[in-house]
Amino acid sequence: MKEQDSFKNTLAIGTKTGNLVLWFLLSGFLVQADQYTKKLAVWHLKGQNPIVIWEGVFELIYSENRGAAFGMLQGRQGFFFVIGILVLIAAIYVMWQLPSCKNSHYHGLRLCVILITAGALGNMVDRMSQGFVVDFLYFKLIDFPVFNVADIYVTTATAILLMLLMFFYTEKDLEIFRLCGGKGCDTGDFGK
Repeated sequence: MKEQDSFKNTLAIGTKTGNLVLWFLLSGFLVQADQYTKKLAVWHLKGQNPIVIWEGVFELIYSENRGAAFGMLQGRQGFFFVIGILVLIAAIYVMWQLPSCKNSHYHGLRLCVILITAGALGNMVDRMSQGFVVDFLYFKLIDFPVFNVADIYVTTATAILLMLLMFFYTEKDLEIFRLCGGKGCDTGDFGK
Protein backbone atom coordinates (compact mmCIF):
# COMPACT_ATOMS: atom_id res chain seq x y z
CA MET A 1 0.00 0.00 0.00
CA LYS A 2 2.85 2.40 0.83
CA GLU A 3 4.45 1.75 -2.58
CA GLN A 4 1.19 2.68 -4.34
CA ASP A 5 0.86 5.90 -2.30
CA SER A 6 4.48 6.75 -3.06
CA PHE A 7 3.86 6.25 -6.80
CA LYS A 8 0.76 8.46 -6.67
CA ASN A 9 2.70 11.17 -4.83
CA THR A 10 5.48 11.05 -7.43
CA LEU A 11 3.03 11.63 -10.28
CA ALA A 12 0.88 14.13 -8.41
CA ILE A 13 0.16 17.38 -10.21
CA GLY A 14 1.70 19.23 -7.26
CA THR A 15 5.21 17.92 -7.98
CA LYS A 16 7.96 18.61 -10.52
CA THR A 17 7.51 15.08 -11.84
CA GLY A 18 3.80 15.90 -12.13
CA ASN A 19 4.77 18.89 -14.31
CA LEU A 20 6.65 16.55 -16.65
CA VAL A 21 3.79 14.03 -16.71
CA LEU A 22 1.31 16.81 -17.53
CA TRP A 23 3.65 18.12 -20.26
CA PHE A 24 4.10 14.64 -21.72
CA LEU A 25 0.38 13.77 -21.73
CA LEU A 26 -0.94 17.07 -23.08
CA SER A 27 1.82 17.40 -25.67
CA GLY A 28 1.17 13.81 -26.74
CA PHE A 29 -2.56 14.45 -27.08
CA LEU A 30 -1.94 17.57 -29.18
CA VAL A 31 0.56 15.73 -31.41
CA GLN A 32 -2.06 13.04 -32.00
CA ALA A 33 -4.64 15.69 -32.91
CA ASP A 34 -2.16 17.27 -35.36
CA GLN A 35 -1.34 13.89 -36.91
CA TYR A 36 -5.03 13.08 -37.28
CA THR A 37 -5.69 16.32 -39.19
CA LYS A 38 -2.75 15.55 -41.47
CA LYS A 39 -4.10 12.05 -42.15
CA LEU A 40 -7.44 13.60 -43.03
CA ALA A 41 -5.62 15.95 -45.43
CA VAL A 42 -3.87 13.01 -47.11
CA TRP A 43 -7.11 11.01 -47.38
CA HIS A 44 -9.33 13.81 -48.63
CA LEU A 45 -7.08 16.40 -50.27
CA LYS A 46 -4.08 14.65 -51.86
CA GLY A 47 -4.52 14.59 -55.61
CA GLN A 48 -7.80 16.50 -55.36
CA ASN A 49 -8.87 20.05 -56.09
CA PRO A 50 -8.79 22.37 -53.06
CA ILE A 51 -11.85 22.45 -50.84
CA VAL A 52 -13.02 26.05 -50.74
CA ILE A 53 -14.25 27.05 -47.30
CA TRP A 54 -14.67 30.74 -48.04
CA GLU A 55 -14.40 31.77 -51.69
CA GLY A 56 -11.24 33.78 -52.30
CA VAL A 57 -10.31 33.74 -48.60
CA PHE A 58 -9.66 30.27 -47.16
CA GLU A 59 -9.10 26.82 -48.68
CA LEU A 60 -8.00 23.35 -47.70
CA ILE A 61 -5.27 22.24 -50.08
CA TYR A 62 -2.74 19.40 -49.88
CA SER A 63 0.92 20.43 -49.81
CA GLU A 64 4.18 18.64 -48.97
CA ASN A 65 6.58 20.97 -47.15
CA ARG A 66 10.23 19.97 -47.04
CA GLY A 67 11.18 23.14 -45.15
CA ALA A 68 10.30 24.85 -41.88
CA ALA A 69 7.09 26.58 -40.91
CA PHE A 70 5.44 28.20 -43.89
CA GLY A 71 7.88 26.58 -46.36
CA MET A 72 11.11 28.29 -45.27
CA LEU A 73 14.51 26.49 -45.42
CA GLN A 74 13.52 23.76 -47.88
CA GLY A 75 15.38 20.43 -47.75
CA ARG A 76 17.24 20.84 -44.43
CA GLN A 77 15.88 17.78 -42.60
CA GLY A 78 18.96 17.25 -40.38
CA PHE A 79 18.83 20.86 -39.23
CA PHE A 80 15.15 20.52 -38.29
CA PHE A 81 15.82 17.30 -36.39
CA VAL A 82 18.52 19.01 -34.29
CA ILE A 83 16.22 21.99 -33.64
CA GLY A 84 13.44 19.61 -32.59
CA ILE A 85 15.74 17.85 -30.11
CA LEU A 86 16.86 21.22 -28.69
CA VAL A 87 13.22 22.26 -28.29
CA LEU A 88 12.52 19.04 -26.36
CA ILE A 89 15.53 19.55 -24.09
CA ALA A 90 14.52 23.16 -23.41
CA ALA A 91 10.90 22.12 -22.74
CA ILE A 92 11.97 19.45 -20.25
CA TYR A 93 14.23 21.95 -18.49
CA VAL A 94 11.49 24.61 -18.29
CA MET A 95 8.85 22.16 -17.07
CA TRP A 96 11.23 20.78 -14.43
CA GLN A 97 12.15 24.25 -13.19
CA LEU A 98 8.54 25.45 -12.96
CA PRO A 99 6.85 25.33 -9.58
CA SER A 100 4.13 22.72 -9.23
CA CYS A 101 0.89 23.07 -11.20
CA LYS A 102 -0.74 24.25 -7.98
CA ASN A 103 1.01 27.58 -8.63
CA SER A 104 -1.34 29.11 -11.20
CA HIS A 105 1.00 32.07 -11.82
CA TYR A 106 2.92 29.93 -14.32
CA HIS A 107 -0.01 28.31 -16.16
CA GLY A 108 0.44 30.57 -19.19
CA LEU A 109 4.10 29.64 -19.51
CA ARG A 110 3.27 25.98 -18.97
CA LEU A 111 0.67 26.14 -21.78
CA CYS A 112 3.16 27.80 -24.15
CA VAL A 113 5.76 25.09 -23.51
CA ILE A 114 3.18 22.37 -24.14
CA LEU A 115 2.01 23.96 -27.41
CA ILE A 116 5.55 24.60 -28.70
CA THR A 117 6.54 21.03 -27.85
CA ALA A 118 3.46 19.61 -29.58
CA GLY A 119 4.07 21.70 -32.68
CA ALA A 120 7.74 20.76 -32.91
CA LEU A 121 7.00 17.07 -32.36
CA GLY A 122 4.03 17.04 -34.74
CA ASN A 123 6.17 18.27 -37.61
CA MET A 124 9.16 16.15 -36.52
CA VAL A 125 7.04 13.01 -36.76
CA ASP A 126 6.21 13.90 -40.38
CA ARG A 127 9.83 14.66 -41.27
CA MET A 128 11.12 11.44 -39.75
CA SER A 129 8.40 9.21 -41.22
CA GLN A 130 7.95 10.81 -44.65
CA GLY A 131 10.78 13.26 -45.28
CA PHE A 132 8.29 16.16 -45.48
CA VAL A 133 5.52 17.84 -43.49
CA VAL A 134 1.91 17.73 -44.65
CA ASP A 135 0.39 21.22 -44.85
CA PHE A 136 -3.22 21.89 -45.82
CA LEU A 137 -4.51 25.23 -44.50
CA TYR A 138 -4.33 28.12 -46.98
CA PHE A 139 -5.38 31.76 -46.58
CA LYS A 140 -5.81 32.59 -50.25
CA LEU A 141 -6.89 36.18 -49.57
CA ILE A 142 -3.38 37.17 -48.49
CA ASP A 143 -1.59 34.33 -50.30
CA PHE A 144 -0.19 33.17 -46.95
CA PRO A 145 1.99 30.03 -47.17
CA VAL A 146 0.13 26.76 -46.63
CA PHE A 147 0.42 25.56 -43.01
CA ASN A 148 -0.90 22.94 -40.58
CA VAL A 149 -2.16 22.51 -37.02
CA ALA A 150 1.36 22.05 -35.57
CA ASP A 151 2.33 25.41 -37.09
CA ILE A 152 -0.69 26.96 -35.36
CA TYR A 153 0.45 25.53 -32.03
CA VAL A 154 3.93 27.02 -32.40
CA THR A 155 2.94 30.46 -33.70
CA THR A 156 0.11 30.89 -31.20
CA ALA A 157 2.30 29.81 -28.28
CA THR A 158 5.16 32.04 -29.41
CA ALA A 159 2.87 35.07 -29.64
CA ILE A 160 1.39 34.36 -26.19
CA LEU A 161 4.86 33.75 -24.76
CA LEU A 162 6.14 37.07 -26.07
CA MET A 163 3.18 38.89 -24.52
CA LEU A 164 3.67 37.09 -21.21
CA LEU A 165 7.37 37.92 -21.16
CA MET A 166 6.80 41.57 -22.06
CA PHE A 167 3.75 42.34 -19.94
CA PHE A 168 3.15 39.71 -17.28
CA TYR A 169 6.25 37.96 -15.93
CA THR A 170 8.88 39.95 -14.08
CA GLU A 171 12.59 39.23 -13.88
CA LYS A 172 11.97 37.86 -10.40
CA ASP A 173 9.37 35.42 -11.80
CA LEU A 174 11.93 34.12 -14.30
CA GLU A 175 14.81 33.67 -11.84
CA ILE A 176 13.78 30.03 -11.49
CA PHE A 177 15.37 29.42 -14.89
CA ARG A 178 18.83 30.73 -14.01
CA LEU A 179 21.35 27.95 -14.59
CA CYS A 180 23.49 28.99 -11.63
CA GLY A 181 20.51 29.15 -9.29
CA GLY A 182 20.90 32.87 -8.67
CA LYS A 183 24.06 32.60 -6.55
CA GLY A 184 26.70 34.86 -8.07
CA CYS A 185 24.86 35.06 -11.40
CA ASP A 186 25.06 38.84 -11.68
CA THR A 187 28.75 39.11 -10.89
CA GLY A 188 30.04 36.06 -12.66
CA ASP A 189 31.13 34.88 -9.22
CA PHE A 190 29.67 31.38 -9.68
CA GLY A 191 29.83 29.08 -6.71
CA LYS A 192 31.77 31.35 -4.35
